[in-house]
Amino acid sequence: MLERTFFLLALVISACVTVNIYFPAAAVERAAEQIVKETWGGPGEPAKAPPKPQSYNRLAPMRTVSVKFVSEAHAQEADINVSNPAIRALKDAIKQRSSAIKPFMDRGNIGIGQDGLLTIRTTDGLSLKERADAQQLVEAENRDREALYVEIAKANGIPKENVPRIKNIFAKSWIEQAQPGWWIQDSQGNWKKK
Repeated sequence: MLERTFFLLALVISACVTVNIYFPAAAVERAAEQIVKETWGGPGEPAKAPPKPQSYNRLAPMRTVSVKFVSEAHAQEADINVSNPAIRALKDAIKQRSSAIKPFMDRGNIGIGQDGLLTIRTTDGLSLKERADAQQLVEAENRDREALYVEIAKANGIPKENVPRIKNIFAKSWIEQAQPGWWIQDSQGNWKKK
């Protein structure tokens, strides 16, 4: 009897650990792809299928239970919230601003950094007013992108310490969906045209 009680206690603890350390990476990737398409209208790539649930457990009786917990976690992925009022407002602001930023990106003045944020690459060919406009646009855009990642975490109960993971996933999507001819920064910090 004591052995069975210990077994059940271990099962409950392992289930709690699985739920507590879970990060919905595949769902965030899908959300990032969709949000970037909605706000910037980039060419994009088709959404990737979520990974199949996998479970490994040395104790055969627990294998079925573990798969069930993983399946429940993956079921939660499909419901990631990216449409509450705060997120919608940020997406709308990013979308409205994109038409003012794109000409600077087409000319190579603004590029997408390796962190997915915009950067003034060069001010060559820009008047003093255009330089100020570009700087204001970049600052507003980066502020909204950072706020978007925080809001997505809040809306989905993702711990604050995972916001950098959300940012990294979005960075990949901003870079992948950049238009040909735009400047992007690689992981070593070098700039290249897409």
